[in-house]
Amino acid sequence: MKKVLIALIIILTLGIAGYSQTIPQLGKAPVKSVIAAMTLEEKANLVVGVSKRRSVLPPSNSATPGQQNPAMGQTMDLVAGAAGITYAIPRLGIPSIVVADGPAGLRISPTRPNDQATYYCTAFPVSTLVASTWDVDLANKIGQAMGNEVLEYGVDIILGPALNIHRNPLCGRNFEYYSEDPLITGKMAAAMIKGVQLNGVGTSIKHFAANNAETNRTTLNTLVSERALREIYLKGFGITVKEAQPWTVMSSYNLINGVYASESHDLLTNILLNDWSFKGFVMTDWGGGKDPVAQMVAGNDLLMPGAPSQSKIIIDAVNSGKLNVKILDSNIERILNIILQTPRFKGFKFSNKPDLKAHAQVARQTASEGMVLLKNDSSALPLSQDVRKLAAFGNTSYEIITGGTGSGHVNEAYSVALVEGLSNVGYSVNENLQSLYTAYLKVAREGKQRSRGALPIAEFAVNSDIAGSMANVTDAALITIGRNSGEGSDRKPEEGDFLLSFPERELIKQVTTAFHAKNKKVIVILNIGGVIETVSWRDMPDAILLAWQAGQETGNSIADILCGKVNPSGKLASTFPVSYNDVPSAKNFPGKVTVQPQPAAAGEKNTQPAFNRSQPSEVTYEEGIYVGYRYYNTFKVPVAYEFGYGLSYTTFEYSGLKLSSDKFSKEITASLSVKNTGKVAGKEVVEMYLSTPAKKLDKPESELKGFVKTRLLQPGESQVITFRITPDALASFDTELSSWVAETGNYTVKIGASSKDIRQTAPFALGKDLTVKKESVALIPAVKVNELKP
Repeated sequence: MKKVLIALIIILTLGIAGYSQTIPQLGKAPVKSVIAAMTLEEKANLVVGVSKRRSVLPPSNSATPGQQNPAMGQTMDLVAGAAGITYAIPRLGIPSIVVADGPAGLRISPTRPNDQATYYCTAFPVSTLVASTWDVDLANKIGQAMGNEVLEYGVDIILGPALNIHRNPLCGRNFEYYSEDPLITGKMAAAMIKGVQLNGVGTSIKHFAANNAETNRTTLNTLVSERALREIYLKGFGITVKEAQPWTVMSSYNLINGVYASESHDLLTNILLNDWSFKGFVMTDWGGGKDPVAQMVAGNDLLMPGAPSQSKIIIDAVNSGKLNVKILDSNIERILNIILQTPRFKGFKFSNKPDLKAHAQVARQTASEGMVLLKNDSSALPLSQDVRKLAAFGNTSYEIITGGTGSGHVNEAYSVALVEGLSNVGYSVNENLQSLYTAYLKVAREGKQRSRGALPIAEFAVNSDIAGSMANVTDAALITIGRNSGEGSDRKPEEGDFLLSFPERELIKQVTTAFHAKNKKVIVILNIGGVIETVSWRDMPDAILLAWQAGQETGNSIADILCGKVNPSGKLASTFPVSYNDVPSAKNFPGKVTVQPQPAAAGEKNTQPAFNRSQPSEVTYEEGIYVGYRYYNTFKVPVAYEFGYGLSYTTFEYSGLKLSSDKFSKEITASLSVKNTGKVAGKEVVEMYLSTPAKKLDKPESELKGFVKTRLLQPGESQVITFRITPDALASFDTELSSWVAETGNYTVKIGASSKDIRQTAPFALGKDLTVKKESVALIPAVKVNELKP
């Protein structure tokens, strides 16, 4: 009997072992074998994220005994405050992975129940400031620091960077985006992505594509030509994919030429996968799109944050033949190929202790290098050695704005206000004035909380008596003007937003009058996330420093520039117009409602949060390719501060521009010398523009084709700068040919300190038309878009 029992045990053991060996495991078996072993329910669950409300359970025979099912509540606590997770299939060795916001730093919960530890993250400068550094190495450095926090806090993919174009200065999320120009957008984003992914974690570039307004964002139909899409709105994404291969792409909420971005096969398969050879997977924005089956077919692989109904729709579609299971398998294969690379799959033991102190220094350096000196009459900055006592005016001097709202917000441990930064570098800030502001803000904030008001606190009214008394006892005045915006709404072309409010204009007037009467300087600091109007008031102060929203070290970084510790080297990556009406998209931004909402029945209330309410809307990109400086320079429209503009405490001389040939064949190099001709060390952004023949296709006056930031040049020191000019720099998109084509004729290289301050030029010729690249025919508008032409 004993022998029989032993034999049975051996047989059972071998049978169980044999059975377990037939179940492929991710990472040990080919991905296709793992997919083949999935049930249809598992497949449908894997392409749908696990939301807090989700109750989808795999079949009872699919879970490994003793393992917590991934759809259960505790899974949402993998990383508290993360944006979402994917579905796990333990029996196949597939873990959940965690994704979290956002573009200016990781966003997770800073504290957790029954946990004394803290989980703060670094608030880095907003992307508009990062672009203003024009420094890809610095963007890479930010990426490395940000990626380390992603890794050490147990997140697998950070939902950023965001690459949408500054089509209009009033887009509420422009602070998250880089520029009005796709080249600087693509290059800066690619550098940051490489830095993040160097840590073995992933990124998600967003919002793909043509997501340039927040108003009615989930139902806005963007009507745009193929050429404008290819040259302006897709190009930055294309550069980023080709140079950095982000792990994921996030499709946008809006429709493009009548089709939701997340349901567009043209966008996600023909362009992203086929034209650009993207190797990752695509996820929706949270709740994006309408039809899960269309999303799978389009190549939108993961639906976030996920709902049980979406999985059921997919299962039913496969069973009915509406969705070919091979398409679903392809979606899953792309997801699994990325999961294989994640820290969670590899079993990385995260510490929850990234080096926040070191990362704060990266944030401080970036902030000071991306701030833009707009005005500096009579060398008002840096403040002279005899200026030690300062009067700090403006609410935002005391309550600095470190970044925008929504997914771009970061839970940082601290933020440095301007007055604190000034004290840190040795200035004395007038305490009486500080007490007035502190008391006013306290009362105003309490009143706002009682009324649940959403509007910002009105600017403290400074009369002539206050201004005069400060002019008597301090050496110089600082006035900080603040603006904030964020996800879910757009800004307004009115006072208190794009325009200064009456109290803000009066503040500048009263302070400049009083201080100038004593022959003392007044500096305005713009703590803003997007472009504002400046022409109506810019003549009053002696200097204007565009500080943007510079992250948690904002106050220190501003102080570094004011005292001269850092020489400003930022340049504008978006134009400041004279008037909002000068903006080429002003007449049609953010779009028009196409279907009026039905009024609620008597006694009924709209229970949907205002944040998510959307009315069917439409916007036509009538300006075509003429966005930002491409419009202003081509149509000779005066601007307040042009694209690429920014002052320094020193001066630079450009000389000796030489081309490797005056006839183009495969490639030309352009080289020149840049010399610091001033008295202090500084960095210069050298910008290369190209004017091209306009024969078959109309062209902008010139377009940015390259940029380099010099090293820190000492007085009298020079640096040789070299640019490569390749065929793609010459080409424009010919819709009839669906190709990038360079036209025969004369080209002009223009190198300068801004798009209008051109210091050196050189011509070359292209002997015959050159087809650079054939693209998919995609995203054709149903009706012709009547575009602006020179």
